This record gives sequence, C-alpha cells and structure tokens, in this order.
Amino acid sequence: MQTILIVDDSPTIRRMVKASLGTLPVAFAEAGSGLEAIESVAVREIAAMVLDLNMPDMHGLDVLRFIRSHRKYGGVPVVVLTSRGDADSREAVLEAGATAYMTKPFSPAALAAVLKDFLANAGTRAAR
Repeated sequence: MQTILIVDDSPTIRRMVKASLGTLPVAFAEAGSGLEAIESVAVREIAAMVLDLNMPDMHGLDVLRFIRSHRKYGGVPVVVLTSRGDADSREAVLEAGATAYMTKPFSPAALAAVLKDFLANAGTRAAR
C-alpha cells in the first residue's frame, strides 16, 4: 500500500488533509515539523508528500530542497499546501521542484484529485 506523508505543524490541518484523502487507497504518515519529515522519508518509502512551508524548526522550502537533492527521494511528488499565496512564494517553491502548489484554505476535492493522479502515475515515474 502506498503511503502519503503529511507534513504540517498543525495537527488540525493534518487531520483535515487525511480526511480529504480518506477515499484514496493509501496509508498515511505524519510529521509535525520539517526535521520529522526528513526523518520519516529516511525510514519509510513514501509515494507522495503534502508539505507546509511555515514550520517552526525548518522551513518547508528547505525540506523540499533536501528531498529533491537526494536520488532516493527526488522523484517523490510533493504538493506544497500553504497559507502563503503570494507570487514570490509560489515561484520559489515551483523552482525548487514542487510538483503542485495549493493554498489554504484548500479544496479537499482538488487535493484528492491531484494526489490520485500522482499515485496513479507512480509506476510510470518509477520505470523511468
């Protein structure tokens, strides 16, 4: 079973994301900080990540850069889900390699659709 890692310092947001994706046939892992996210990807295989930017210990952009810099994790789809809706943040995140950028408040259906598409294409990405 594929695992989605949800990274947000807010337990409420993590629960909302899980509820939004509840119809997908996946398991969930959670991290409440950027450092926890890095530890999590080091010990388990993840199929996708939902990542907040603003966290107390490590900015989400630094987590994204770490993920993209490692061969093992480089192809993992990362959906940045943030309250930052400014053009500069969006541009920086997409340049750093985010697969998608969504702002809070978010549409549960839109988030589920994006991740469903990424997970359906996971085998294609792995074969490359």
